[in-house]
Amino acid sequence: MEKKIILTTKAPAPIGPYSQAVYIGNTLYCSGQIALKPDSTLAIENIEAETNQVMHNIGEVLKAAHMDYSHIVKTSIFLTDMNDFAKINTAYSSYFKNDFPARETVQVSALPKGVHVEISVIAVK
Repeated sequence: MEKKIILTTKAPAPIGPYSQAVYIGNTLYCSGQIALKPDSTLAIENIEAETNQVMHNIGEVLKAAHMDYSHIVKTSIFLTDMNDFAKINTAYSSYFKNDFPARETVQVSALPKGVHVEISVIAVK
C-alpha cells in the first residue's frame, strides 16, 4: 500500500518533524491538533474556544483527505486539567451527529505551546 501525506494550509503547519496526517489504504491517521490557527496565533480564550479550534483544525485536515467528522472511528484527547472534561466533552460532541467514535481521554502534565487540550483522530473511508 502506498502512503500519502496530507497537508493543508487551512490547518496549522506542523511545528515539528511530523505530518498533519498520513493516509494509507482507506485509513487516515491524523496527528494531534492543538488550538493553533493557520496564522500561528492561539485560540486559548477559554477551554471551549480551544476545543472548537482543535476540532476545526481536524475538520480541515479531514477535508484535505476528502473526509469529514463522520469518518472518524477513534479519537485520543489529551488535557492538562481533568476538571475541564465536561466543557471539552460538550464542545467535542457538537461535531458528531451520531455514532460517536471510540475514544480515550487522558490528563497530561503539559502540552505544546502551553495549550490545555490536544486531540488526534483516526478516520476510515
